[in-house]
Amino acid sequence: MAQNDDNLLKKIAGHAKEYGFIFQSSEIYDGLAAAYDYGQNGVELKNNIKQYWWKAMVQMNENIVGIDASIFMHPTTWKASGHVDAFNDPMIDNKDSKKRYRADVLVEEYIAKIEAKIDKEVEKAQNRFGDAFDKAQFLATNPNVLRNQEKIDEINARLAKGLDTGDLADVKALIEELGIADPVSGSKNWTDVRQFNLMFSTELGSVADGASKIYLRPETAQGIFVNFLNVQKSGRMKVPFGIAQIGKAFRNEIIARQFIFRMREFEQMEMQFFVKPGEELAYYEQWKERRMKWHQTLGLGAEKYRFHDHLNLAHYANAAADIQFDFPMGFKELEGIHSRTDFDLKAHEEHSGKKLQFFDTVENESFVPYVVETSVGLDRMFLSVLSAAYTEEILEDGSERTVLKIPAPLAPYQVAVLPLLKKDESGLPQKAREILAELQYDFNCQYDEKDAIGKRYRRQDAIGTPYCVTIDHQTLEDNTVTIRDRDDLSQIRVSIDELKGKLKETTSMESLLRRL
Repeated sequence: MAQNDDNLLKKIAGHAKEYGFIFQSSEIYDGLAAAYDYGQNGVELKNNIKQYWWKAMVQMNENIVGIDASIFMHPTTWKASGHVDAFNDPMIDNKDSKKRYRADVLVEEYIAKIEAKIDKEVEKAQNRFGDAFDKAQFLATNPNVLRNQEKIDEINARLAKGLDTGDLADVKALIEELGIADPVSGSKNWTDVRQFNLMFSTELGSVADGASKIYLRPETAQGIFVNFLNVQKSGRMKVPFGIAQIGKAFRNEIIARQFIFRMREFEQMEMQFFVKPGEELAYYEQWKERRMKWHQTLGLGAEKYRFHDHLNLAHYANAAADIQFDFPMGFKELEGIHSRTDFDLKAHEEHSGKKLQFFDTVENESFVPYVVETSVGLDRMFLSVLSAAYTEEILEDGSERTVLKIPAPLAPYQVAVLPLLKKDESGLPQKAREILAELQYDFNCQYDEKDAIGKRYRRQDAIGTPYCVTIDHQTLEDNTVTIRDRDDLSQIRVSIDELKGKLKETTSMESLLRRL
């Protein structure tokens, strides 16, 4: 299990600001907590992640289409979905530090420490027995592991019961019995646990008295559900089919921290897949596999991902799992895959009085489809790419560099065009700009002629540009250029005619999609 590394997260946040990826919102006014702006390089990376998701989800699947629903929705939408009555987080305050925490997260972090002990036992045994080590047998028989696992199971069961039944007094008692201290002050002086609704409300209408209360959507899924019939009929879609959407959502998180991991305004990439009742669990397993492959195809490291099956299911689900990523603060949720049954469509049928059913012409019957959901946080996806890519290296000559090893198709700029000299009389800038003009049709390019070539390479390393194309005096003689590779620092000479094809091999979105 990954260890919490606050220092690494701070370095990533600092690098992201220095190189134009992410800025604190309204920074000139001392900032707004848990709100961030994507800078000139950040917006390019973000758009490329969106494109990778959209192409893989919509373009490559003939039975999945996309929509873009309004952020404002009729308030009854949120009554039907359960958000008005049940969209709460259990919060607890520390009386000494005045800090507020999610009670369930405090308990989960305590459990993570016990899991780390189990991992340590496994690591020790693995070192002792080498290739002969049987991990499954060790986990099933080792007394220390079994004792710790039993403790984890007991804590999980008690937490789940307290949250499910609304017995928040017992959740507080659990925190006290486990001796959980405030991570900031070390104090164990806790208030009672209380529920806070996370929806932002506002008013629709020009006159305050005549305005009606509405909400900023806390998730994008409901925009898909209320449009189920519109999309199905207008697109002549047949079950099974999916509706995808990328959009903003808003949650009044009491605790929003860990950089862009948890924010009050965030973006989701969601797909709701409508299936026949009884077939949902087979599709659920299929989508778990497909979504994990989508993540791992980026090449950030298969060991950085794992599934975490939900022990305590939401009231609408009959199966649920998270794809967790090894962030600087440990393994945390990156994407959720949920079998949501027919809860949402039935709830909207009941509250709207409209039928939301699919007519099966083969079976000659109507039914409310079941839904399998895949939902990935775009901002968390951004952070996963950034944190896996951030690398500090000491090179063979003893010099140091900070490089972002971002997957080439996602990088803000795929190519930097660098004339060796800035002087016009050399003819190199003119030639470089001719090459730039040709490359810009296929790649996002950056042109840089300021400073020594080594400094320019370092700048491109820092923003994650996979290839630098250098134009030198030999270029004017034989029409060849040097391509420098960001990751292994190798340099090859190619003719300008071959340049575009060579760069496309690894930087095109197609190169990723073909591996899915």
